[in-house]
Amino acid sequence: MLLKTFGWSFAVTALGLVAAAFYGGWTAFGLVAILAVLEISLSFDNAVVNAGILKKMNAFWQKIFLTVGVLIAVFGMRLVFPVVIVAISAKLGPIEAVDLALNNKDRYQELVTDAHPAIAAFGGMFLLMIFLDFIFEDRDIQWLRWIERPLAKLGKVDMLSVCIALIALLITSFTFATHAHQHGGAHADKAQTVLIAGIAGLITYMVVGGLSGYFEDKLEEEEEREHEEEEEAARTGRQKPAIVLAGQAAFFMFLYLEVLDASFSFDGVIGAFAITNDIVLMALGLGIGAMYVRSLTVYLVRQGTLDEYVYLEHGAHYAIGALAVILMITIQYEINEVITGLVGVVLIAWSFFSSVRRNRALAAEGEGTGEKAEVSSGV
Repeated sequence: MLLKTFGWSFAVTALGLVAAAFYGGWTAFGLVAILAVLEISLSFDNAVVNAGILKKMNAFWQKIFLTVGVLIAVFGMRLVFPVVIVAISAKLGPIEAVDLALNNKDRYQELVTDAHPAIAAFGGMFLLMIFLDFIFEDRDIQWLRWIERPLAKLGKVDMLSVCIALIALLITSFTFATHAHQHGGAHADKAQTVLIAGIAGLITYMVVGGLSGYFEDKLEEEEEREHEEEEEAARTGRQKPAIVLAGQAAFFMFLYLEVLDASFSFDGVIGAFAITNDIVLMALGLGIGAMYVRSLTVYLVRQGTLDEYVYLEHGAHYAIGALAVILMITIQYEINEVITGLVGVVLIAWSFFSSVRRNRALAAEGEGTGEKAEVSSGV
């Protein structure tokens, strides 16, 4: 099971490390290994959240997520995305941007760093909306009840998460503009860019999330209808028609997963520049990490881990909220990637151990109930 799920990740790791060694020797080998670990540590919460969505898909779409999705994640977000950002921000053609990435690495890093405020605003708003929609939802299982119970009541107010996200964006943009003017105005012109990028992140979330939610609801309706048709077919002996809507629902959930992965990858791509500004090594290291994140997602689904450890999804969403706040803060201040990674790991580990304690308590309660039942039956 482990080899079947992580087999491709192991193969890509071997190929990536060998390619790095041929490309730049043992130094490049070490840098790629470090980048892979960085990506996995920063994106573990991504795997948990992805698993919550992927478990609603069938085996075919899980395979698409591991094949086509990986190509998008590795080549799209870890290789093409940084080049596109440079091309847009520096008003260069794609060929010029690629040439810059390969032959003038210092200038390339400078341009990507210059574009960071817009990237962080887009990704921060997208992730913040995921967290807010989760925390404002009234759910049966609650982890930190003293926080989640009152927030679930507040969540009954329409569009509250959108209002809070926009307020956070306005405060960030205003603070960024004020700070820039006070320090010579070097980034004063970027305050508007931050605002526009943040709104774009909010719109992207609402469009993609709305479509995936719509088709998910349709899928649930279709599954209910299919169940009724199965019962009818069993009674009459007729063959029921095949379900077709599931493909649409799965497609939009897949699209949502890809945008979610893109938002998670922003901090990894930016953080990678603290280690190297070589686009080839970045693509190899972050690509290996992305493979493990995807394999881990499928492993969590097939093992039923989220059903067994019920607070994991909560911990992952709190990590998303923390990452969103960190991304918004990094628009103006620098935060070490180690802190970013540790926050997510600590929150998920905390939720895991909370789940273990809950399972033990339920098991003890069940044993106690069983012993009482035996005593009662004996009497």
